[in-house]
Amino acid sequence: MARRAKLETALDAELADLPPELRWREWMGRVEAVIFAASEPVTREVLARVVGRDCNLDLLIADIRDELRGRPYELASVAGGWQHRTKKGFADAIHAAAGSGAGVRPLSRSESLVLMAIAYFQPIARGELSEFFGKEVSRDLIGGLRAMGLIAAGPRSPRPGAPYAFVTTKEFLAQFGFESLRDLPDIEMLEDAGLLGKDKLLAGAFPISRNDELGDFEGEDIDASPALSR
Repeated sequence: MARRAKLETALDAELADLPPELRWREWMGRVEAVIFAASEPVTREVLARVVGRDCNLDLLIADIRDELRGRPYELASVAGGWQHRTKKGFADAIHAAAGSGAGVRPLSRSESLVLMAIAYFQPIARGELSEFFGKEVSRDLIGGLRAMGLIAAGPRSPRPGAPYAFVTTKEFLAQFGFESLRDLPDIEMLEDAGLLGKDKLLAGAFPISRNDELGDFEGEDIDASPALSR
């Protein structure tokens, strides 16, 4: 009896009784509602549960984005899914309304450099990072990045003692607006611009001051606050 009731209340994803235009509008509403209600990017697999089997989700998302074109928020493709994000042009207004103490603290220059190295060369152990920079990367710095959810322990390194190597997380992708690691700027382009290169890292020629402790760089912090949703 309970099974029959469950079947009777199951969502009608196909909506075969509706004319095509109304069916499409209903699917658009469902998809946007699911994304709006979620606290993290919603994957294609999840959205497929609320639309028909023949629904082209890419076209549906494109139509939703088109309708949001004049709104202060948009539908962003991040971390392997979709999420509502406030447009960057409204960041100052949101920060002013929320107060200066709200939100995620910005990354220090040392944190941003270590995070960049992990993003490009993961999985990578703390000892390897220390060799890259020519100075020890502190456990506190790694712990800070982990506490922010930007990195996590990955596979064990083949080095003596088998330390854990570190990898970036979905939170990293979401905060920086990447759909996947493939969206990272091409490392060869960065190397051509003199900004980054594995050879430079290995040779200790990374653009940092060797008079500074890794963790106490001078310079402006890099704002790594997540894009605000809704």
